[in-house]
Amino acid sequence: FQRCVGMDAPNSLHSTTFEIDEKHGTDYHKRFLEFVKMVQKENLVIGGAMTDPKGDRSKGPADQDDPDLFTRIVDKDEKGIYVSGAKAHQTGCINSHWIILMPTVRLTENDKDWAIVGAIPADAKGVTYIYGRQSCDTRSMEEGDIDDGNAKYGGQEALIILDRVFIPWDKVFMNGEYEFASMLIERFTCYHRRSYVCKTGLGDVLIGAAATIADYNGVPKVSHIKDKIIEMTHLNETIFAAGIASSHQGQKMKSGVYLNDDMLAQVCKHNVTRFPYEISRLAQDIAGGLVVTLPSEKDFR
Repeated sequence: FQRCVGMDAPNSLHSTTFEIDEKHGTDYHKRFLEFVKMVQKENLVIGGAMTDPKGDRSKGPADQDDPDLFTRIVDKDEKGIYVSGAKAHQTGCINSHWIILMPTVRLTENDKDWAIVGAIPADAKGVTYIYGRQSCDTRSMEEGDIDDGNAKYGGQEALIILDRVFIPWDKVFMNGEYEFASMLIERFTCYHRRSYVCKTGLGDVLIGAAATIADYNGVPKVSHIKDKIIEMTHLNETIFAAGIASSHQGQKMKSGVYLNDDMLAQVCKHNVTRFPYEISRLAQDIAGGLVVTLPSEKDFR
């Protein structure tokens, strides 16, 4: 679980740090490559922390009443920098080894203190996780294992609070180069929205389950059941096709990595905001009321 951001953040940082160095004569790219070597050697899971709470969305970071609504540099010394703020909706952060902090909006010269990219261990001093809730999470806390879902490797979301978290200079990959924030964000979202092709794996499982239920109910050859399974497959493969096409149309960047096609990545994301819900609705049509009224394992026992 959660390997996608560990691909998307490093890919976007590979090219962005290279181009920052090209303009400013910094050594971010070299630092970043050393970090990647460690990640590869130790097989680490990386969490990409981009989304800030934002506050008043009509204002930039420097104009907020509370400056910590966007993650920022609050202090620095010869060893590194100290950051405070928060990162919201962080899927998989608790089961990641390292977190890469990145900007979340286009920045201006007034926002230099918020133009920060750095890597921190997930258990760094000053980091607090506020664990999120999901609609049916209490059922997975009951006895038994039927309702646990992906018990050992499943996902979760949390709000990350950062209180003067230290980042040594060798783990800092942007420090005030505000004009590159939008480049990083756009490249990250391009990779990440193509990564949503992973949802088709879940779709495959749901389509197979729906077809199995149709077999159990004795209606696998009924026309409207077949039509629904065909439609589920069509929607699922459409998501997959956009993601694969985006990768196939990729272009080589100055640093040597490839960036997938932006438009097709956005189409992949747009499909993912719509099609999985329709696939789920069709699965419920095929399964009937049992899906939403099925007793829990605790009830059965």
